[in-house]
Amino acid sequence: MTKSVYKLRPSDYWRIGEHESWFADMAAQGLYLKKMGIHFAKFEKGEPKNMRYRIDVSINKKISAEQIEMYGQSGWDYVTSYGSFHVFSSPAELEAPELHTDPAEQSYTLRELNKQLVFNAFIVVIGLIFMVGLLASSWFLDGTPTLVILEGIMVQQTFLAIFIGYTAYTSLQAAFSIRDLRKRLAEGIPLDHHAPWKKKHRLHTSVAFLFTVMVGLSAIIPFMQLMRMDTKTLPETSVNLPIVRLADVENNPDLVRSESTYIDGDVDWGNRYSYDWSPLAPVQYEADETGLVPGTLWKDTSDEYSPSISTQYYQLRIPAMADELISDLMKRYRYGDTGEDFVVKKHPDLDRLVVHVEEGMNEVFASKGNAVMYVRYHGYADVNSVIDSVIEKMN
Repeated sequence: MTKSVYKLRPSDYWRIGEHESWFADMAAQGLYLKKMGIHFAKFEKGEPKNMRYRIDVSINKKISAEQIEMYGQSGWDYVTSYGSFHVFSSPAELEAPELHTDPAEQSYTLRELNKQLVFNAFIVVIGLIFMVGLLASSWFLDGTPTLVILEGIMVQQTFLAIFIGYTAYTSLQAAFSIRDLRKRLAEGIPLDHHAPWKKKHRLHTSVAFLFTVMVGLSAIIPFMQLMRMDTKTLPETSVNLPIVRLADVENNPDLVRSESTYIDGDVDWGNRYSYDWSPLAPVQYEADETGLVPGTLWKDTSDEYSPSISTQYYQLRIPAMADELISDLMKRYRYGDTGEDFVVKKHPDLDRLVVHVEEGMNEVFASKGNAVMYVRYHGYADVNSVIDSVIEKMN
């Protein structure tokens, strides 16, 4: 029984001379081409033999039986086809005449292929421009690219854009290469049937492996995020989580939890905590908590005093991203033109500390090592109590 062997193709399908050389080298090792696929070629094992291979490019994808018979009479046996490329083989000792003795004539056979490759390159480049525009709008529309990356929302789209970018590169390379080949053939320079293929094959194998890993990751990451993300009602008692609790800041024994205004899926969304995961920020927490102090009014006497607090916490794989993340958080949660109200402070227990204080509202942005925390508090407690709670939770 004949044994079949599959090999990764050395390079792009339009590299005619390199494929012919590769087929011949495989035959010298006892592997004879039987079929070509998109990425792999099928060979059958046999005795090593010195063979010659030629690829004929037809205007139409199908090659006629008359042409196959004509080449067969000249000593060239039909092997297989892939697209408009048709492979023929002949034992070297037979010294069969070339399929194309006139390079200028062979140049004419590549005319339709040249048009096809130019059209393919145009379509892929348009797709790349569209994809880059989509990514740019997602990353930079609100000026928070680091936050977008860390949240992991655009990981799959980014991998896709890289793949489309590489495809655009190879498509343009194919169009220019076939145009140059046609030009050389028209000038009477014959095709190199022994073109070196090993260097490009190693590069192609490395790129194929890299994109296989990227595709695998882009498929796995969304599932991991779905598996790890969850939202629960925040218990009224203390929990061992890196979030600042309202009771820690208010320090008021009369503080109680306010009545729930929105409950969905057994979660009190006014008093909840969520956790998430991404490749660059494997630990992420977000929490909201609302309270009420009965018998106490806001200073404008509009209603009962109901302080609230929100926390966002990120643990980063790359600590150097902490400063950029704080800058992005400040941009995303800035209301109006309040940039001048963000004050950088120094604190011995933190790497970076930025605060924003208004009447009845405090914001704290802090980082230490690979941890970043953002706290937004509405109430009358002093900002220092918020800072102290942030330091306690981050430690």
